[in-house]
Amino acid sequence: MKRLLSVIAAVVMLLPFVYIPEAKAVNFPLKTPIQSESAMLINLDADIVIHEKNADVKQMPGPLVNIMTAVIVLEECKDLNQELTLEPEIYQNVYESLNAHDYSDDLPSCDIKDGDVLTVTDLLYCMMLTSSVEAAETLAYHVGGKNTAAFVEKMNNKAAELGMTSTHFTNATGMYDENQYTTARDMATLTQYALKVPLFENISTTYSYKPTVPNPERHEHLDEWIWTHSNVMMDQEDEDLYYMGARGIKTANLVAAGRNIVTMASKNGNNYLAVLLKARFNDAEGNMQFYHIRDAIQMFDWAFDHFSYQIILADTAELGELPVKLAEGNDYVLACPKEEFDLLWYDEIDISLIKKDNIKWYKNSLQAPVKKGEPLGEVTLEYSGEKLGTVELVAVSNVNRSKSKYNIEAAKRFRKSVWFKNALKISIILCLIYILVCIYAWVVFKSKAKPMKPIYAVPKMDKKKKKSRKPENKE
Repeated sequence: MKRLLSVIAAVVMLLPFVYIPEAKAVNFPLKTPIQSESAMLINLDADIVIHEKNADVKQMPGPLVNIMTAVIVLEECKDLNQELTLEPEIYQNVYESLNAHDYSDDLPSCDIKDGDVLTVTDLLYCMMLTSSVEAAETLAYHVGGKNTAAFVEKMNNKAAELGMTSTHFTNATGMYDENQYTTARDMATLTQYALKVPLFENISTTYSYKPTVPNPERHEHLDEWIWTHSNVMMDQEDEDLYYMGARGIKTANLVAAGRNIVTMASKNGNNYLAVLLKARFNDAEGNMQFYHIRDAIQMFDWAFDHFSYQIILADTAELGELPVKLAEGNDYVLACPKEEFDLLWYDEIDISLIKKDNIKWYKNSLQAPVKKGEPLGEVTLEYSGEKLGTVELVAVSNVNRSKSKYNIEAAKRFRKSVWFKNALKISIILCLIYILVCIYAWVVFKSKAKPMKPIYAVPKMDKKKKKSRKPENKE
């Protein structure tokens, strides 16, 4: 029981720190379909999903897993400057597994040697820029307490904490495993969280990096020992795939799963995040293609060219009225938005198509006086069945109270009030008591005023005394 209570207490303490994404979604259609099987495009400034495709379909992430690996390392490693030795025993099992499944082509190449000594930071750059298996396994072994399985457990716990309900990790490298999966939505959730982790954005969007620890015995040309980001959208020398404003974050290629990419792009103060999963390696003729890169470029161009902030609901718009009792003059008050509502919007869709009549009033009617700006209700804005936002409605103007109407209403209310009913009851009771008292007094009065019988009217006299009182005869 004590253990159960401890677990419950720990969960309660962690709740305030759980990251819950609140990105709004308005799925606008692309003019030209993309090649990737799953995709999401998010405006990071407004936190709005403007396009998605099969966003909840489970896909194999490949080295996109390294995003979670980096998050765990950055959050749990106390010393990022600690030097670690790359020991082949730590990552040899990965090589063996890839060879056993005939997926050796998935092994990314990077200029890193057994026995190299690098800092934790160096290894993070190496992993994020080149998808180095050696770097990822070494970091997982170190942060997991010399246990990579324990590190993977941390990854899954973090995924659950972030609400990534359709994600499961089995390794820190992203190499092939049929039980390792994620979705475009979950990967977007993870990346948005990772961008808030200190150093992650700087590491994942760096184009090239030179290790801080020299290893001359294994790298003779130290000036050439530089790691370059695998996202060719950042390579200015690639005239075909270079994209101005593109930044990192991670690419991933698996023979069995296709090409994946999570990347950002910025232009004119707007920032977008694109997630693309499972693009084919080759076209119908067997020629190698970079469909995931071309999809990202297409989505970014579309977003930058067609989306801008527009006023969806002006603060002067009159959206309805509420009846007002006892009002002087008009017996209603108009409602308008408390503040202007603007939103990132697609320029090829008329904002008049946005539904603005879904109003919820706080009360069915009001009673004067009503003050200007007084909250009256709220309106929910919707487009094509998708919620865009909720705006509070307030009174447009003051509504004064009519004295005559108020007095009449007060009189009517008094007749229906408890005080009036109690006073009426008391009055009736007092009247009944008064009547009873009057009846009683009348009865008493009548009883005292009753006439006496004649026999008792004259006092009775003794016969002897009567005789003695006869007058004597006088002779």
